[in-house]
Amino acid sequence: MRGRDQIPQPQLLVVFLSVLLTLATTSYGVNVTYDNRALLIDGKRRVLVSGSIHYPRSTPEMWADLIQKSKDGGLDVIETYVFWNAHEPVQNQYDFEGRYDLVKFIKLVGEAGLYAHLRIGPYVCAEWNYGGFPLWLHSIPGIKFRTDNEPFKAEMQRFTAKIVDMMKQEKLYASQGGPIILSQIENEYGNIDSSYGPAAKSYIKWAASMAVSLDTGVPWVMCQQADAPDPIINTCNGFYCDQFTPNSKTKPKMWTENWSGWFLSFGGAVPYRPVEDLAFAVARFYQLGGTFQNYYMYHGGTNFGRSTGGPFISTSYDYDAPLDEYGLIRQPKWGHLKDLHKSIKLCEEALVATDPVTSSPGQNLEATVYKTGTGLCSAFLANFGTSDKAVNFNGNSYNLPGWSVSILPDCKNVALNTAKINSMTVIPSFVHQSLKGDADSADSLSSSWSWIFEPVGISKNDAFMKPGLLEQINTTADKSDYLWYSLSTVIKDNEPLLEDGSQTVLHVESLGHALHAFVNGKLAGSGTGNAGNAKVAVEIPITLLPGKNTIDLLSLTAGLPNYGAFFDLKGAGITGPVKLKGLENGTTVDLSALQWTYQGEELGLSSGNSQWVTLPALPTKQPLIWYKTSFNAPAGDDPIAIDFTGMGKGEAWVNGQSIGRYWPTNVSPTSGCSKLQLQRILQFKQMSQELWKAFSDIIPCAPLMGGIKWQHSCIV
Repeated sequence: MRGRDQIPQPQLLVVFLSVLLTLATTSYGVNVTYDNRALLIDGKRRVLVSGSIHYPRSTPEMWADLIQKSKDGGLDVIETYVFWNAHEPVQNQYDFEGRYDLVKFIKLVGEAGLYAHLRIGPYVCAEWNYGGFPLWLHSIPGIKFRTDNEPFKAEMQRFTAKIVDMMKQEKLYASQGGPIILSQIENEYGNIDSSYGPAAKSYIKWAASMAVSLDTGVPWVMCQQADAPDPIINTCNGFYCDQFTPNSKTKPKMWTENWSGWFLSFGGAVPYRPVEDLAFAVARFYQLGGTFQNYYMYHGGTNFGRSTGGPFISTSYDYDAPLDEYGLIRQPKWGHLKDLHKSIKLCEEALVATDPVTSSPGQNLEATVYKTGTGLCSAFLANFGTSDKAVNFNGNSYNLPGWSVSILPDCKNVALNTAKINSMTVIPSFVHQSLKGDADSADSLSSSWSWIFEPVGISKNDAFMKPGLLEQINTTADKSDYLWYSLSTVIKDNEPLLEDGSQTVLHVESLGHALHAFVNGKLAGSGTGNAGNAKVAVEIPITLLPGKNTIDLLSLTAGLPNYGAFFDLKGAGITGPVKLKGLENGTTVDLSALQWTYQGEELGLSSGNSQWVTLPALPTKQPLIWYKTSFNAPAGDDPIAIDFTGMGKGEAWVNGQSIGRYWPTNVSPTSGCSKLQLQRILQFKQMSQELWKAFSDIIPCAPLMGGIKWQHSCIV
């Protein structure tokens, strides 16, 4: 690394000019307000296009490039959640370094000339572990999450105020000259607030009042909160928000989450949303009076470490976004949306000057006109039917493909039709290089592997004994994915379970998310839940011996719950019952209440090198193994991914940093939706609930969230 005195003079000049420009742009603030049509920045109504980028789901080295590509794609605003458990993993101990450097991320947004929307929450959902709540919050006496509960409100206010104060200290709010023009408090509470009864209403009023009292100088929003109190703006989340209306005629129509795809679950189908449908949804929103729309996600990124929740949400958070997991431009999605944004911005002056006037020139057709007294005129022509239509408008004839919108910035000429793509299609692919240790292979990156077998069952001095089966989250504080449940039981010679001809079955029930059962040190069987049902129930045939028998159950989690009413109380681990069943003689022995021994994960990367074994034959198809190798990174700065095909469930580290879980044996089903089926689904969006149910029974794509829209989680 060069010392400061070694920087060439031209670079010194660039740095100095950059400082001057920064001072010039941050020396005064702007006034951000709203009215019934739009956000107003220094008194001027704005049509804004936003995109979500979550700073912990990429590396700081990627941030500037991601932000610039977002700007080049036509975005005005970058939106991000603030992740409480990442910043305060231990109560009153904070982390704002590396991938968690929120201030640096927001400053980069501002330096790129973009605005920021800071969604503090501090509950975020986001397929993030525990919804973003730190696990220590669970242990505060008397606490109840997301309701009118004093211990919870005290912690929520303390963290929210800390983030606001941090932003103020760095002068990052627009009122101080910074990029932040919006903040959010709470998150999609309206989806589940009925479960909390009357306390939900008092809680949401408190949250609104608390947020406003922090005096950020910019508006606050609540998404999916129809009863958001003034002056909080209630906003829409979903695949389609064109029909959304705010809860007051004084508030603008805003869309905080337009889902560009969907998240991927271990064992789930790969999400895919055609850009034609995404562009249609965006155009319809602006056509019908919307002025602020945000893509969730514009760049999804990666769930590093054990940050992903769900459970069963994969390490990839690609989300079929315009910028893919690695930060590469996804075409044609990125390019078509860029063209769409340009066309919408050509209409901005008319869109914010007047209210729309909508008419129906035919079945499944809508024409919306924004016309001012000064002669400005912009129009949107929509065909939300399944077949192409010719439309007569303003003395001209226009051809509208099914499920499309044409944008006419001057009420005459079509700048863009959402179903017609001019951007090229690009399908990137990885070049595979072997890590198998073949030194003579031209594509080999590695010459040797080392490994450690982790012992089965109890092997640590800090193991402890308790009667009964313990819930895993309370026992381990989610320090790792693993917890051993171990039991020794004596089987007498005359025990019915050992009678000739009898077969013994080990019955185990768990709250989730997976388990391995070992009997007398040998793997007897396994079980796993899934994203739809995390619970596990297995019945494993086993052989018992006269005398002492050891049963070791390894419980595995795959990210804690992050969504739903009382998600924090769902729990995990083997809570039973655990039984031995003699199938022939009908004998059943319940082991649940006996004295069990517990132990967390045995080994870690800090283990000394002397424990690692290096031999020519690499052990495979065996549980509880750590693997290690070293390799030279390929030349260039292209993204690098590791292919874990053939492995079970585990976690990977590169240079001491966890890059996330892997679980390639939990594969996607073969019954996903084909592209042809997706096209057919697209044609049936406007069907009634009854017809949609009948249609969804024909193909393996269930309707999402009970709606009548198309299914986004399909293999393509």
